[in-house]
Amino acid sequence: MERTVPTTESEEVDLYQRTYYSLLRSSADVKIRTLEEVHAGMNSLLHPAARESSSDMAAFIYSILRLPACIVKTQLVVLGQNAEVFERAGFEDLRSWQEVYAAARRRRSFYNGKDVLALFIASRSDIDDVIPLLTAYQIEWNKLHQRLKHLRSSIPLRQLTSSMVGYSRLAEMLEVPEEDFDRLFAIWDQEFAANLERIAEAPCDLRVHLLSGSLSEYRRARNHWWENIESNTSRIRERPVYFISSNTHCIVNVLSGFAIQCQERLVRFLEQPGNSGLLNEWKDIQAGRVPSSRENFLYYVLKKAQQSEEDRSLDREQKSYEKDLGIERVPSLRSFDVEAQIIDLAKLRPEYLDRRLRIGERGGELAHSNALILNIDYPLGLAAYDILSEVSSYAGSIQGVYVMGKAATLNAVLGDVMISNVVHDEHSRNTYMFPNSFTADDVSPDLVYGTVLDNQKSITVQGTFLQNARYMDVFYREGYTVIEMEAGPYLSAVYEMYRPQRHPVNEIVNLYGLPFDLGMIHYASDTPLGKGKNLGAGSLSYFGMDATYGAALAILRRIFDQEILRIQNHRKPRG
Repeated sequence: MERTVPTTESEEVDLYQRTYYSLLRSSADVKIRTLEEVHAGMNSLLHPAARESSSDMAAFIYSILRLPACIVKTQLVVLGQNAEVFERAGFEDLRSWQEVYAAARRRRSFYNGKDVLALFIASRSDIDDVIPLLTAYQIEWNKLHQRLKHLRSSIPLRQLTSSMVGYSRLAEMLEVPEEDFDRLFAIWDQEFAANLERIAEAPCDLRVHLLSGSLSEYRRARNHWWENIESNTSRIRERPVYFISSNTHCIVNVLSGFAIQCQERLVRFLEQPGNSGLLNEWKDIQAGRVPSSRENFLYYVLKKAQQSEEDRSLDREQKSYEKDLGIERVPSLRSFDVEAQIIDLAKLRPEYLDRRLRIGERGGELAHSNALILNIDYPLGLAAYDILSEVSSYAGSIQGVYVMGKAATLNAVLGDVMISNVVHDEHSRNTYMFPNSFTADDVSPDLVYGTVLDNQKSITVQGTFLQNARYMDVFYREGYTVIEMEAGPYLSAVYEMYRPQRHPVNEIVNLYGLPFDLGMIHYASDTPLGKGKNLGAGSLSYFGMDATYGAALAILRRIFDQEILRIQNHRKPRG
C-alpha cells in the first residue's frame, strides 16, 4: 500500500472548474452550452457517454433527481447566498415565488412560475454541484431532442403511458433500455408524456447567473443561520454541546419514541388500501419470520403516514410531542437549507428511548445533565467547514463532534457501513489521520442486512461529477475506498477547534490528542459505476434505514456514555 499523500489532480477536471468559475465572474448570463465541450472532455465517471450520440440515461436521471421538477420549464438559473442578495439584484418578489424541491438534493429553491429558477448556495461546493448537473442535464436533453423531434408524427407522445405498446417501441427507437425508461416514468409520473413532448418541441438552452461569489456573502449567510438557531435556544453559548451532522429524522425518532407510541395508529394506516405489501411485512416482523427491526419499520411507516392525506396531522402532533421532551426543530429561514434540532438531554424520558440504546438504569443520570445535542441536516461540501466553525465559535464547550453521512463505496455494497480513520480532503489537499471513536463492534449489533467495514480510508471529493478514471486509479492504488463530500471540511474545522492557527494545506495532519470526542460513520448509498441506482434515487427503503439507524444508535450510545461519565466525574469531590 503506498504511503504518500494522494495526488488526484486531473487537468481535465481542473480545466472544467477554471472555465466555469471564470465565466461566472461575468455580469451577464452564462449559457450552459459554452460548458458542454469542456464538461464532456472531463470524462466524468458519472457521465461517461457525454460525447456519444446515444443517450446516457444514468447521467440524465441522476441530474433530474437533483434538480427541481420545474427545470423542464426553466430558461434561467440564478444563484445567490441569501434573500438579500437576490433582492439587491432586482428579485424583490422572491418570497412570493413558489418554493420547489428536488427529490435527491436538499437546496432552497424558488420558481417564478414561468422560466426563472433561484437556487440558494451555501458554499463553493454548491457551484461545483449545480453547474455539472445543469450541463449534464442539457447535454442529455438535447440528445433526446434530436431523436424525438423526428418521432412525434409516428408516436403520440401526449397520450403515452407505460401500459401502451408504443411505450416499449419508443424506448427501442430511442435506443434507451426499457429499465431506464421505466425509471424516468416513475420519476416524472403524470408529467412523463408532457415532458417528452417538451423535449421533442425544443432543445434545452439554459443560462446561469451567479449574483455574488464573495466570501463575505457566504459568511453572512452562515451568520444568519446561526442567529436563527441561537434565538430558538436557551443559553446555548453557556452549555456543553454534542454536535451531530446526520439527517432530520433518525436522531429524533430514536430519542422521542413517537412512532412507537403511535403503533396502533400506524397499523391502522397499513390496513388501508394500497399498503398490502407493508402490512404483510409488519405481520412477518411480528411473527418473527423476517429479521427486520420493528422500530425501524415503524419509523419508516410514520414517514409514509405523514405524507398521506388521512394522517397528515401526525407531523404536527410529532412536533408538539417532541417539544414536551426538550426537542426543538429550527428550520432555516433566510439562507441555505440546513435544518437544526436542539435536544435538551435533561428533558428526555428514558422510558421512551429506543430500547436498542440500552441505557437501562443509567437513564436517570440524564436528568442531571445541562448538555445539549445540536443535530443538523448534513450540509454539502465546504458548507460543513463553515457551519462547524460557526458552531464552535459561539456555542458552549464542544464535548463531541459526530458525522453520519452517505458515501460511494469501492469495496462494499449498498447498505453497508464504513468507518474510516484516514481522510484525504481535496479542498485543503490535507490527509487527516484521526481517532475515530467508533469501530465495527459499535454498529454491527444493530445492523441486520449490511456489513460494517472499519479501518477504512476516505476521500472527500469536490463534486460528484468531478471525478474521472484517473481519480479512480488513485483510489485503488492507495486504498481509498470511501468517497464522500463532508468529512474533509469537518476535519479542517476540527483542527481549528483545538489549534491556534488556520488548518494547513497539502500536509499530512495528525488529529490525535483532541480535547473532545470525534466520530464518523458513513453508509454506502452509491457505487460509482452503478448506473445511477442509489439510495438517494427514491424513497428511503429498509435497505437504507438499516444502516442509517445502526449508525444513529451507535452515535447516541456514545453520547450517552460520554455525558453520564461527565456527570459522574463532576460529582466526585476534587482534591
